[in-house]
Amino acid sequence: MNMDKKIIVSNSGLIELQSVKDGFDGVLSIAECGKHIPFDVKRIYHIYNLVNHEDVVRGKHAHKSLKQAIFCINGSFTLSLDDGKTKQEIIVDDPGVGVYLGPELWHTMTNFKNNCIMLVLASDWYDESDYMRDYDEFLKHIKK
Repeated sequence: MNMDKKIIVSNSGLIELQSVKDGFDGVLSIAECGKHIPFDVKRIYHIYNLVNHEDVVRGKHAHKSLKQAIFCINGSFTLSLDDGKTKQEIIVDDPGVGVYLGPELWHTMTNFKNNCIMLVLASDWYDESDYMRDYDEFLKHIKK
């Protein structure tokens, strides 16, 4: 992901992790709450075995209050963001750079490549009532 690229959608932004290059022994990326991650983490999950097929779409929702940080720790994917006014697509492909997803932000993930693995840090436990899974419901919610 090109760090020069700006995210223009509200309630979002780039997260650059601290990375330590250890020669032939690889790279260690560090995510610390309050330093790199702008919230306390209560839940961590990862998504894998994603098929590179045009019909595969993850996300397709927004949250009323949940905050998330999404990383691609292997491969790449396209992240589409929509705050109800502005839409933007970002190719996420650098394991040391993620995207902050604030509340009230419709998001989808597509175009999975090279054995993509996504890692997500979330600010709260799973709560189905926090999800807005209908786009029209999302638009009505943010206009309030």
